[in-house]
Amino acid sequence: MAERLIFLTGHLAKARLERLLAGLGETEFAWEIVDIGVKVAALMTEDIIKRRLKLDHGADRIMLPGRYRGDLDRLSTHFGVPFVRGPDEIADLPAYLGRPGGPPDLSRHDMRIFAEIVDAPMLSIDEVVAQARALASAGADVIDVGCLPETPFPTLAEAVRELKALGFSVSVDSASIDELAIGARAGADFLLSLDENTLPLAFDHGATPVLIPSIPGDLDSLGRAIEAAERAGISFIADPVLDPIHFGFAPSLGRFIEARRRWPEVELMMGTGNLTELTDADSSGVTAMLTGLCSELQIRNVLTVNVSPHTARTVEEHDIARRIMFAARADGALPKSYHPGLLQVHDRKPFVATVDDINALAAEIRDANFRIVTAEDGVHIFNSRGHAVATDAFELFPGLGVEADGAHAFYLGAELMKAEIAWRLGKRYAQDEPLTWGVAAPAPETDRLRLAEAGHTLKAKKSKE
Repeated sequence: MAERLIFLTGHLAKARLERLLAGLGETEFAWEIVDIGVKVAALMTEDIIKRRLKLDHGADRIMLPGRYRGDLDRLSTHFGVPFVRGPDEIADLPAYLGRPGGPPDLSRHDMRIFAEIVDAPMLSIDEVVAQARALASAGADVIDVGCLPETPFPTLAEAVRELKALGFSVSVDSASIDELAIGARAGADFLLSLDENTLPLAFDHGATPVLIPSIPGDLDSLGRAIEAAERAGISFIADPVLDPIHFGFAPSLGRFIEARRRWPEVELMMGTGNLTELTDADSSGVTAMLTGLCSELQIRNVLTVNVSPHTARTVEEHDIARRIMFAARADGALPKSYHPGLLQVHDRKPFVATVDDINALAAEIRDANFRIVTAEDGVHIFNSRGHAVATDAFELFPGLGVEADGAHAFYLGAELMKAEIAWRLGKRYAQDEPLTWGVAAPAPETDRLRLAEAGHTLKAKKSKE
């Protein structure tokens, strides 16, 4: 027997919801739409639903709008039927209904992130600890204490000991064998980077060495270091070294592929900074490509670095990328539609309504409140007095009639400018909601159990009354 779904909505969205569900054609579920008696579906309350919803024909699930604020468990208990939130936008409903097994599981990954504190010798111990906490909060698993060439680091041992005492996993990254020895004696978990000549340092300490070729680009020398580490019976990670574009990038990709072919069971590392830092491109896309390569080659360790301002969120980007790639690989699927965290500038589906949808909605409006929506043809603003569309927000203002209402004018100016930015970039816009920028600028947490507070315009109006 087909599952029976009831969709709760409001006056303004009902017709569009009916068209969308009817457009699905034959479905594996039976459906019914219930107008709960409010204009805007997201403003329905738990009390309104309890008083107005009558389940005369039974139901297997009740679908609420994604922006509904209320306790689903209490509604489920009251009616004896599961209540669930759908997507925030009606346009996303077909994908939601067709998705097997509920939301994707992004709790798992198999990639360890080393995050380097690049200027550690110049920082106080407290500053090192503060950076370590920020990196760990962003998703780092190992705090890499970076040493600088020709720069004294008298507090190296103290920094490692303090980080270890606070529970961090720590690596020391230096070209100096003396600094690596100091870090090892202080209790570092990993040493970056040893080669076939300096590997004996790791035999005297418990730290795991990260091995690199003794001659740049020479996998044979890396192989000799691997063989020596295996004979000594110690754990290690091998790094064939990723080179920047135009300075050996393509051959270095080949080295990683060849390294995996030669040593199918060896733990590998990729340092992604030579691409993210040294390429003027949004780092989220670069990170997605490199973590995808790591996923295919089973490279389970990445070294991240943030020096350039445009890589400020590199740890967060690597964290969501490793989760997306793990989930997609487990599903045998493309890394699409798992999470929008790496879609920072553009959205896959920027417009949630067609021009026809907007025209139909505008025709139903009977009040003076302005609605702002974007579509392929530009920014739409409408209320009971009219409907205008433009690609330049400044063209819309003269027709709004809010010259004498400073608070309202300020609000509409801010919203229209936000809508224009979204339209020009191909991003999704929702009135009164912040634009989403993926992990580049995490949105503030919202409480799904409580309605949003009154906006600035309404507050200003009430203060005058």
